[in-house]
Amino acid sequence: MNEMNEAKTRRIPVVAVLATALSACGHDVDPAANVSVVDSAGVEIVASDPSSSEHRCGLGDAPLVTLGSNEGAEPHLFHQIRAAARLSDGSIAVVNGSSGEIRVFDETGAHLRSMGGRGEGPGEFRGAWLLWVLPGDSLWAADYPPWRVNVFSSGGVLARVVRPEQIQSHTLIRGGVLDNGNSVNVVQSMGDAGGSLDAPLTYLVMAHDPDGVLLDTLAALPGLRLEPLPEGGGFVPQLFGASSLVAARGSTVAMTTARDSEVRVLDPEFRLRRIVRWTDWGREVTDAHVQAAREDFIADLGGPGSPGWGAVHDAAISDRRPVADLFPSASDLMVGRDGRLWVKRHPPPREEASWMAFAANGAFACHLRPDPQLTPLEFGDDYMLAQHVDELGVERVVMYELLP
Repeated sequence: MNEMNEAKTRRIPVVAVLATALSACGHDVDPAANVSVVDSAGVEIVASDPSSSEHRCGLGDAPLVTLGSNEGAEPHLFHQIRAAARLSDGSIAVVNGSSGEIRVFDETGAHLRSMGGRGEGPGEFRGAWLLWVLPGDSLWAADYPPWRVNVFSSGGVLARVVRPEQIQSHTLIRGGVLDNGNSVNVVQSMGDAGGSLDAPLTYLVMAHDPDGVLLDTLAALPGLRLEPLPEGGGFVPQLFGASSLVAARGSTVAMTTARDSEVRVLDPEFRLRRIVRWTDWGREVTDAHVQAAREDFIADLGGPGSPGWGAVHDAAISDRRPVADLFPSASDLMVGRDGRLWVKRHPPPREEASWMAFAANGAFACHLRPDPQLTPLEFGDDYMLAQHVDELGVERVVMYELLP
C-alpha cells in the first residue's frame, strides 16, 4: 500500500480544533503557533505555523558526558562514529565504524565493554552503521553490506542475527526498529531507470517482523532526481533536490517526501494515524543560493585542476546542472526516545541548520539550533546525544541536557 499518496487524494473536512492538544503530550507546546487538530476518516491532521513561534529548546552550557579523546586507550579513540544510543542505566553505546565495534561507556565516561569487530561472522560487522536500543536494553546494530542486524543482550552477548527478507541494497535512509521488534527498512527500487528528472529514484519502505520475515511494503517514496553526466559514466543529483526520509522508534513510524511540509505517522500496526503539517517559510531557491553553493563546493575541494578533481565535480558546478525551485522541507528526520518528532530544516548555503520539535501528539513544541559542530545522534526526553568534531578532526560523542 502507499499511504503517502492515498491520503493526499482525500478531501479533508475540518471537524474539530482541540485546545487540549496543546498539553496532552507532556511537553510544553506553543499555542502561538496556531496548532489545530483535524480528524478525517480516523486520521488526525495536526497543523501549525512554527514560523510565528519564538519557542526555543535549549542545550546546557557544557556537556554532561564526553566520550572520546585524541590520545589514550583504544576504546576512547573514535573514527567514523556512526550512531550512539543511551541505555536505561545511563550508559551510552557508540558505533565506531572503522573498528566495527559497539563500545559501551558508563556515565563517567569509563569504558565498560565492546562487542563486534570487523569481519563477516556472527556478531561481526563489515560496515557497522545504525544502532537502536529496545526495552530490556537489547541492542540492534545494523551491518551493511550485506544488510543484517546483530542483536546483542544488555551485557554484550550476541543473541541472534536478523537478515530481513528481500533486501538486496539498503539505502542510506535511517529506518528503525520498534519496541515490538518489527523493523522498518528502506531499499531502492531495482526497477528504476534512474536517469531522468521526470523519474526520480524510488525508495520502498518495507516492514519486517523480529525474525526478518517481510510483513508488508508500506510505501513507495520519491528519492533524489538524477541527471546523466554530459560525458556519460554517471549521474549528477539535482542541486538542492529533495529526498524522502524515514524514521522508526518505539511505537512510531514517521516518513516524509521532503517535498511537502508534512510528516506522516504510522502506528505499530503500520496504519496511518496522524499527519503533522507545518507552514513553511524561506524555501525559495535564488541565483545567490546557487552561486554560493558552487563557490563553497570549489572552496572545499580545491576547484578544477586540484588533485582528485574529475568530470563529476565539473558537473556539480556546471551551469547546466538542474536546480530545484524549492529547498527540501526537511534534510533529516528522527523519532525521539520520548515519541517526539524532530525535523531538521534544510539550511540555505552559509546558514546554520535548525531543528523543529513536534510533541508526540503532533503539536509544534520548539526550535533547536545546535552548535554547527554538533551532529545529533539521539534525542531523549531531557538529553541530546551528538557527535562533535573539533578543529583537529577528533571525533567525540557528547551528551547535553535538553532544556524545554
